[in-house]
Amino acid sequence: MRRAGPVLAIDIGGTKFAAGLVEPGGRLANVATAQTPRELDAEQLWRTLDALLSRVLEEARVHGEAGIAGVGCGCGGPMTWPEGKVSPLNIAAWRAFPLRERLQRRFPDLPVRIHNDAICVAVGEHWRGAGRGRSDMLGMVVSTGVGGGLVLDGRLVNGATGNAGHIGHVVVDPDGPPCVCGGRGCLEAIARGPALAAWAQARGWRADQPEVTAKDLADEAAQGHPLGIAALRRAGNALGIAIASVTHMCDLQVVAVGGGLAQAGALLFDPLEEALRTHIGLDFAADVQVVPTALGQGAGLVGAAALLLAEDRYWPQGA
Repeated sequence: MRRAGPVLAIDIGGTKFAAGLVEPGGRLANVATAQTPRELDAEQLWRTLDALLSRVLEEARVHGEAGIAGVGCGCGGPMTWPEGKVSPLNIAAWRAFPLRERLQRRFPDLPVRIHNDAICVAVGEHWRGAGRGRSDMLGMVVSTGVGGGLVLDGRLVNGATGNAGHIGHVVVDPDGPPCVCGGRGCLEAIARGPALAAWAQARGWRADQPEVTAKDLADEAAQGHPLGIAALRRAGNALGIAIASVTHMCDLQVVAVGGGLAQAGALLFDPLEEALRTHIGLDFAADVQVVPTALGQGAGLVGAAALLLAEDRYWPQGA
């Protein structure tokens, strides 16, 4: 029987680490974040995460393992699952890093579960967000990378290796730019934040400022900068094409899009919707709704906790 109490939830992405406590009903509390270090080795990265977890527990006045029911973690992929060895494309220092094992060693008397970070967003949105009450949905993260997770017939789809729903590597332009995965023209190669900033810089936007980000670009787009608007339109178009393809494949009801780039709002979602409607050709797909994540930046944490709190739908028995 699962221990009572909140779950310690972790979200590991290419931009930031986040952790918090999620109560059995899904309420998120005591969230803390740390910027994902760029120049550290694998063990130094682990120590950064360990310090963040200690901070969350200390601020929540949780001492030892008695105050929590388990640990749920979402991490950028790919990974071996459910073993939990992670090789995030956007965290170069971790290659086949035994994250689940290290977390289990840190919390030896608690269940520890780990899944792809975008899958955790999908789970969180299905459990307590935009997909609540729907049986078939895609959850997406558009940030440093682009990922996704599928819930079909009310249950999480894991796939043969735990990487089902990885929409970031659907090819949207066969002649497009190279992708960090080794392919070409993937959705991630076009729509991830760093790719947007690089595309705009190659066309003269802040060309002499190497540290600019997609957030800077989106902020200027909101002020009417034509290159910023064009970059977000390009990303939205690619997203719409990919979502149309997945909707035809999986007969989706709703797609929830989160991550840092989703905060650009209509500048991203309007061209996304335009491309989606252009490329959806079958009647059964026409009613799909694409919406921002209802849980915002907390979706991944809530979903990581749901791997334990709603395990009958989101975690296979014995994994």
